[in-house]
Amino acid sequence: MQKYNIQNLDCADCANKLENKLREIDGFSECTVSFATNTLYAPNMNIEKLREIIKKIEPKVSVNEDFENNEEKPRWEIIAGLIGIFFISLLLLHFFETQWINVISYILLGLVYLISGKSVFIGAYENFKKKQFFDENVLMLTATIAAFFIGAYQEAVSVMLFFATGEFLQDLAVSKSKSSIKSLLDLAPNIAYVKKNNQIIQVIPQKLCIGDVIIIKPGEKIPTDGTVIKGESSIDQKALTGESVPISVRSGEKVLGGSINLEGSIEIQVDKLYEDSSVAKIIELVQNAASRKSKTEKFITVFARYYTPIVFFIALCVAFVPPIMGLGSFQDWIYRGLVALMVSCPCALVISIPLGYFGGIGAASKNGILIKGANDLETLSLVKNIAFDKTGTLTKGVFKVTEVVAYNGYSKNDVLRYASCAQNLSNHPIAISIKQAYNDENHTHQIEEFEEISGYGIRVVCNSNLILAGNDKILHKYNIPHDNCSVEGTVAHIAKNGEYIGYIIISDELKTDAIAGIKELKSLGIENITILSGDNAYATQKVANAIGCKYFANLLPEDKAKIFEELKTSTNFKSAFIGDGINDAPTLAIADVGISMGGASDLSKESADIIITNNSILSISKAFKIAKKTKIIIWQNIVFALVIKTIFIILGLFGIATLWEAVFGDVGVALIALANAMRTMRI
Repeated sequence: MQKYNIQNLDCADCANKLENKLREIDGFSECTVSFATNTLYAPNMNIEKLREIIKKIEPKVSVNEDFENNEEKPRWEIIAGLIGIFFISLLLLHFFETQWINVISYILLGLVYLISGKSVFIGAYENFKKKQFFDENVLMLTATIAAFFIGAYQEAVSVMLFFATGEFLQDLAVSKSKSSIKSLLDLAPNIAYVKKNNQIIQVIPQKLCIGDVIIIKPGEKIPTDGTVIKGESSIDQKALTGESVPISVRSGEKVLGGSINLEGSIEIQVDKLYEDSSVAKIIELVQNAASRKSKTEKFITVFARYYTPIVFFIALCVAFVPPIMGLGSFQDWIYRGLVALMVSCPCALVISIPLGYFGGIGAASKNGILIKGANDLETLSLVKNIAFDKTGTLTKGVFKVTEVVAYNGYSKNDVLRYASCAQNLSNHPIAISIKQAYNDENHTHQIEEFEEISGYGIRVVCNSNLILAGNDKILHKYNIPHDNCSVEGTVAHIAKNGEYIGYIIISDELKTDAIAGIKELKSLGIENITILSGDNAYATQKVANAIGCKYFANLLPEDKAKIFEELKTSTNFKSAFIGDGINDAPTLAIADVGISMGGASDLSKESADIIITNNSILSISKAFKIAKKTKIIIWQNIVFALVIKTIFIILGLFGIATLWEAVFGDVGVALIALANAMRTMRI
């Protein structure tokens, strides 16, 4: 299967329909379409032939082999120009009575109508071809044509122009969200160095074969899963497993593709092809989850599906039933039917609803919150359950000495001094945190011997003292008497000249606003909060106790996704997941709302629906406040528009409301709804 970039998909439902239609074609039974990543997996074939196939199904959809952001951006200049021409035409008609000025004005109005109504004409035409006769495009077209027939030219153009403005704002929001999604291929290592016949050959990871020997230098990513056959180093697997402490590896030990080599150069024998590696599997999980994720259909489309046929039926009944029954003239009742049809135009909703969501998205961005779509904002307002990743999400993701315990008459400063001496030549994150904790500038370290013992710690002769620093195993290795083998957490034991002098606890510090942010979320009606972490149980429990929630620890990426799926299905409410690592991406993708923190990996940002750019927990609660307030404003507009329109329809039926009043009522409702929708910008 070949990966293609697709554009101009309006919604997830459109993606599902395209996928179903493609799977009916021979050879396409396994193709997949992802709206979240703008990705199509289809048989490798001539691109022009593929475009022809898709064009027959969805003429608007374009297909490309590259993943550059080539989606057409909405042109604000066109909308601004149309609005300017519209008002100039109205001014000319109002202040000048000459015939040729009026002709020019009506020509300009006609151009505004045709240009602004382009999407309406195309949408109505496509629906007619599909035998779908009732949607907002058809109603908009019929209403404006009716206005032309009765001579309300200015009103017809204004309705179409307002509709185009709303569509523009909605397209702008979609374009902004799509621009934040990058290619998944950028996350994987793009180079591998293969050792063959004492030569180093550079290849792409996809070309690696099982048994190949690859060289990984410090700072490089491991391209695929394998076994270390030469060298020792520390490996950072936090992006894959969520484990905050790097692990030491040496000959014979397994390593995961996508891990980062922190220290010495190592040689690895390839155990798995790239497509079977840890990184590739995580990406596959994300893609499958994205294709399963259900996006709510636009409210206005669902509403118009029922609203439009009812309006047409009422208008036809008003126009023809009474005169047939001898209750008046056809001219009079057709006029009343047109009044009902005109006032029933859903432009107040089709403009104000997307504008309201766009305003909410804009307000969120001002608070460091990037929301990729209106449907995500709407779903967020319904969330009652939240699961958090720990490292980098609730915590700072930076190691810090949090406790020093001294033994045998030594002071805490002594423990730190000797530990700093032992760690002086190491670049391990734990060593860095210890050196940062001890900041005596007058003390110097004279290193005479240095040995890093993989899986144990460090042995060093510093200032003529033999110092050991490491885990409990190093104390047993050198027979250092001690009685605290079960210290919980990430610990560095320190011994000097065969005597145990104390230990240091290194922790990933809780974010300063984590407790306040969780407290605020609970006050907003979040009923269940859970931590899903790849870190050890002690570190996870410590954070869970601090913020007051339940937890699951030692989880692999697939474990997180599985447990979160169980949490989702155990409740009738919407659920959100908040994370930052590559290991969080599958869970972010299957969540009703996936929220990624600002320091997150590219993959988790792509998988997420919402990104907290300022990395603040309090911003998450702000996102909920904005979502709930936006929802209230949207429903205010819906209720207001329907009530006022119902009143005008009744007045029209009794011949009280004229066509001008109907147009005024329709446009007035639209303007009030627009003004109310703009309030979301100030949340």
